[in-house]
Amino acid sequence: MFSVIRIHTNRGIYKIMKKKFGILTIVIFLMGILLTGCGQTQKSKDTSWDDIKSKGKFIVGLDDSFPPMGFRDEKGQIVGFDIDMAKAVAEKLGVKVEFKPVDWDGVILSLNNKDIDVIWNGLSISEERKKQIDFSEVYLQNKQIIVVQKDSTINNKKDLSSKTVGLQMGSTSEKALKADTSTSKSLKEVRKYSNNTEALLDLSQGRTDAVIVDEVVGRYYIEKKPGLYKILDDNFGVEDYGVGIRKTDTSFKEKLNEALNTIKSDGTADKISQKWFGKNIVTK
Repeated sequence: MFSVIRIHTNRGIYKIMKKKFGILTIVIFLMGILLTGCGQTQKSKDTSWDDIKSKGKFIVGLDDSFPPMGFRDEKGQIVGFDIDMAKAVAEKLGVKVEFKPVDWDGVILSLNNKDIDVIWNGLSISEERKKQIDFSEVYLQNKQIIVVQKDSTINNKKDLSSKTVGLQMGSTSEKALKADTSTSKSLKEVRKYSNNTEALLDLSQGRTDAVIVDEVVGRYYIEKKPGLYKILDDNFGVEDYGVGIRKTDTSFKEKLNEALNTIKSDGTADKISQKWFGKNIVTK
């Protein structure tokens, strides 16, 4: 294992032991390959769909005060558009679904901590959220719509010039209007309300000329009072909704997407949308 080399110096002859590293280097190299391979195998092992089948259910995290996507009815039961969609998907998957109200500010943390399996509650797909979680295919596009009285002469955004517009304070609608500077600057006044119900009530009484609101919310309230309002074709932007899922749960995401596509194609999603919005707004 060792060889002796004599080196002559001015101070004399010293013996230096020289270790042969060849075999040891090869052993370390091979061990590194094996460990790396094991790590990659462990990392690529995805049992998410098997885990769901084993549990016999998947758990949906949601804010239970967000009508019409997910909220409690007069009996205290959790109902809504997304609730019906999740139930339909669970049926196609052959498993049950459980709904778990969570703190919305910490909903992504709850997902990644495996307290829930998905976030299904009008969750918009954003680049910021994509850094933390994955998403299903888009199942709904939410627009910032313009609502006016049924007999209004307002037909598009240009007609809002010198008009009074209502919206919910701090909402996506407020941000969308601000982003459209040409329209926002042309308005006479913007009235801000604590909720959309108050905004639509003032519209019905003629105290405002139009209301800007999320389509999913607006259509829900408008459906409750048919013949009172109309929705313009113009809007203030579109955002995609998807089901939030862990980045590691690839096999479960594939099954979820398959089931989503099935309820879209067989008419189930259409019926659910008609029930809550009076129109099919589910993406194809």
